[in-house]
Amino acid sequence: MLLDAAREAVAEAVGCRGDEVVFTSSGTRAVHSGIGGALAGRRRVGRHLVVSAVEHSSVLHSAQVCEADGGTVDRVPVDRAGSVDPSAYAAALRPDTALACLQSANHEVGTVQPVAETAEVCRAAGVPLLVDAAQSLGWGPVEGAWSLLTASAHKWGGPPGVGLLVVRKGVRFAVQGPADERESGRAAGFENIPAIVAAVASLRAVRAEAAQEAVRLRELTERIRTRVPELVPEVEVVGDAERRLPGIVTFSCLYVDGEALLHALDREGFSVSSGSSCTSSTLTPSHVLKAMGVLSEGNVRVSLPAGAAEEDVERFLTVLPGAVAGVRETLGAPAPETAVQAGELVVDSLGKRCPIPVIELAKVFGEVPVGGTVRVLSDDEAARLDIPAWCEMRGQEYVGEEPAERGTAYVVRRVS
Repeated sequence: MLLDAAREAVAEAVGCRGDEVVFTSSGTRAVHSGIGGALAGRRRVGRHLVVSAVEHSSVLHSAQVCEADGGTVDRVPVDRAGSVDPSAYAAALRPDTALACLQSANHEVGTVQPVAETAEVCRAAGVPLLVDAAQSLGWGPVEGAWSLLTASAHKWGGPPGVGLLVVRKGVRFAVQGPADERESGRAAGFENIPAIVAAVASLRAVRAEAAQEAVRLRELTERIRTRVPELVPEVEVVGDAERRLPGIVTFSCLYVDGEALLHALDREGFSVSSGSSCTSSTLTPSHVLKAMGVLSEGNVRVSLPAGAAEEDVERFLTVLPGAVAGVRETLGAPAPETAVQAGELVVDSLGKRCPIPVIELAKVFGEVPVGGTVRVLSDDEAARLDIPAWCEMRGQEYVGEEPAERGTAYVVRRVS
């Protein structure tokens, strides 16, 4: 009875039928099961999958499995705000497309995607659309004629270990692995009923206050978006300025190590996160920031929880300039090694990691006459993203990259 009541409550919140709802052990498991089942159910149509370039890793990992199993995947690009163009999905769909996937909103920069428009494009082509609604379901239902939907309870403040998979009636779906009599055979094992009940109760509680809280949090995040560039020089605020989640704001600071900045803010009592390459053990930029073509160094993602206080936001804005200045002072000491080759200034940043190559480019750029070029030698993967982003921010021309004896040469031309 508890499970049935929970299922009906979820159906009401999502906008679907109760017998279309499946409870899983996590949002990631819901994504894996949803994509795998939909691809297997439409195997006669083909083995082509379409995803956006900024999907959650659970979707991208499923895409890799599809490719490893002999399928093909198209990854639809996004604009600089992180948004897809529905027409790009239309162009990617083929007669053998079995499934398309699109997040409702991005987990790193908060950009809300045009799900309804994309769902209509997919419906017209006869292709089901799976929507990863983990970031947005706590704020409201996902609009549009989507076919499958996934979500995770901990994203709206519920307990971890509860995921949702919704499969609309009429969608061809084949369960992968041994069949189980529970959850329509789509999620094996006995359900965690206490956690499911708590997850649904929290979803109803959050939804009851969502409209009012969204207005308040949007004002606070807009305050951060507006004031950070005024308080801190050389900052790029990323993500769509209008179509965005209420509580997420993301910005990147030039000449700053992301992990050092996170530690500096943590010492002041602020827990923020980062998509910067400097916080990753692989030393590669966030795939979201990379797809957007924005600055990755010194990246900060501020997530305001429900009930976040205005005075905390004001104190964050007071603390941030000093924290950034301190990190920049620490990193600004290295003197770049420069040389002139055939009238071109060459900066040797080989062996140096983000954000040092961009710092060294900035230090010598004033020595270059208008029309002249600087060649930055770097073996840091982040330079491929951050040097073009620096040019975009400073109004200079990024000529491109060229192979070098070691690493890669990134060429920048001074235009002003």
